[in-house]
Amino acid sequence: MLNGSDDNPPDPKPEIENPPNERPEIENPPVAPPAIDPMPQEIPTITPPPKTDTPHDDFDWNVSKRNVKSYTADERNQLENQYSNTFVTINDNEILRGMVVSLTPSDVVLNIGFKSDGLVPLSEFRDMPDLKVGDEVEVLVVEKENLKGQLMLSRKSAKLERAWERIVSAYKTGDIVTGTVTSKTKGGLIVDLFGLETFLPGSQIDVKPITDYDFYVGKMMEYKVVKINETIKNAVVSHKALIEGDLENQRQEIISKLEKGQILEGTIKNITDFGAFIDLGGLDGLLYITDISWGRISHPTEVLKLNQKLQVVVLDYDEEKKRISLGLKQLTPQPWDILDPSTAMGSKVKGKIVNIEDYGAFLEIQPGVEGLIHVSEISWSNTPINSKEFFKLGDEYEAIVVTMDRAERKMSLSLKQLIKDPWSDIEQKFPIGMKKQGVVKNVSSYGVFVELEDGITGFVHISDLSWVKRIHHPNDVTKVGNELDVVVLDINKDERKLSLGHKQVEEDPWDTFETVFPVGSEHQATLIKKDDKGAMVLLPYGLEAFAPAKHLRKDNGKMCELDETLPFKVLEFDRGNKKIIVSHSKVWEDILEKEKEVLKEKKQVERKDQRSDMKNVNRKVEKTTLGDLGVLSELKTKIEKRNADAKAEADQETKDDSPDDSPENSPEESNDEENKSGE
Repeated sequence: MLNGSDDNPPDPKPEIENPPNERPEIENPPVAPPAIDPMPQEIPTITPPPKTDTPHDDFDWNVSKRNVKSYTADERNQLENQYSNTFVTINDNEILRGMVVSLTPSDVVLNIGFKSDGLVPLSEFRDMPDLKVGDEVEVLVVEKENLKGQLMLSRKSAKLERAWERIVSAYKTGDIVTGTVTSKTKGGLIVDLFGLETFLPGSQIDVKPITDYDFYVGKMMEYKVVKINETIKNAVVSHKALIEGDLENQRQEIISKLEKGQILEGTIKNITDFGAFIDLGGLDGLLYITDISWGRISHPTEVLKLNQKLQVVVLDYDEEKKRISLGLKQLTPQPWDILDPSTAMGSKVKGKIVNIEDYGAFLEIQPGVEGLIHVSEISWSNTPINSKEFFKLGDEYEAIVVTMDRAERKMSLSLKQLIKDPWSDIEQKFPIGMKKQGVVKNVSSYGVFVELEDGITGFVHISDLSWVKRIHHPNDVTKVGNELDVVVLDINKDERKLSLGHKQVEEDPWDTFETVFPVGSEHQATLIKKDDKGAMVLLPYGLEAFAPAKHLRKDNGKMCELDETLPFKVLEFDRGNKKIIVSHSKVWEDILEKEKEVLKEKKQVERKDQRSDMKNVNRKVEKTTLGDLGVLSELKTKIEKRNADAKAEADQETKDDSPDDSPENSPEESNDEENKSGE
């Protein structure tokens, strides 16, 4: 009640249309809105009843209002505004600052100006061990009022939200941020940035490849945010970008002062097969393998080590491609310029093999000074020498300087000139016809190279390896490293050629073979090789002969097989070409032919006897009588029986023989049969 109290009794008043509890002191009593009639009507005038005087009319109602102050309308509005400003309108997921009003063992009570205080778990304040009442912190409104009517706040969510805002700001502005590496993960590291986890790829840690990620765990470094994902609130940072920025500044400074011939100090950051990359302090240069040493090296690691500091000279610079070519050997004098004057043509030098090619080997006399030993200067022998088989890398040799050109920095060396030329008295050492034992040095498809002594090698042609065998490849007779007896056949001193023969160690057996294997003779032989054209057979004394395919058929119609030992007949003996042709089919064909001849002679004898008997009978017959006719009839029966037996025997022989081999009846037999019919 503004101007009264419920304890005072009401003043009796005449009845009016006001509500029973209406106070007359109210200056502006509520007026009910007039009812709107569809048609205007005349409003009646109500005359209040006359006021009657009572004993309470002289009572001062303000006497009971103790400690009550009246305000003007302006003062009332001002006070209401001040009061309303003490309330804060909040929304879910909004970040506000709150004051700590109390601490409990498990929670922190915060006042954010809302109608009720909020609770935040004490575990979210682990990074503030000195938290006390009155401190202000930022929190996020999780829910204004949950099912229990409580205000839900979170300092952790507020921190993450603020951290993400700072990360996004750093990404947009390019600012450098600081964070701590908390752990390693697949492909990189996890960095704590303002309390939010971000990803640092392994390729973005440093400008050089990193293999040990554990080294960076727990370290605080500066980063640049290079990528963000607003949807999942994820960020990628880079430490390499900061290094590259610094290196770019250093690179520009170095480039501005760079010039050919300038000597710089750098650190080896990477070594490859073709050279090394030198870090010149923000700018990389390539030290090629040929510019590392005047001497020959197979790999840069023979001279250089990773992270080694050294001085190099600038050989060339490509400003467009930003490439710098460096040199290390150029800091020392050229070895040819300081080569000992005593090293000249005809002098003896010593060195080691540093490179081997098909045409020879390079002998290094001192680092940067090499000479070529050509394959023709290895030995006095004219036998082809494989330099890659003769030389080994690192082997030491003495050689004679044959030619030298200091201006061109070239030198040719010789090994064979260290000894006397053995071909100077070859005719006295190895006269023609001399028998000698040598060592097989090389085998080719057309012959064998045999070394008689150091520097003298002769050649044995494949046709001079055996008198009787057909050699398809010299490997069938001998191998490299075997000893072989030979005879000197010919000497060509000018061309350094020596013709040798192996079969000439023994006498030519073909003079004897001509009497042992004459044409028509039969011998037991074994098939050792067979093809479509025929077969090679091995005759006695190790002699080989050839049997054409048509001469390999047996009497049963089958073909001769490998490793079979059968009789063969010599068809041809060619002493000049050392060739013998034999046949197995001819053996059994000749036997059949002889049997046919014997049978034919037997039949001829029988026919001759029959004709003789007929003549004798005809002489005795002088006249025809009944008795004579009986004798003739008896004689005729005998003759017919004999002829029938002979015909049956001939038919049986015809069945045993093939139709092609069966001889036809001779003219005499035809005539005899005609005579028999006539008789």
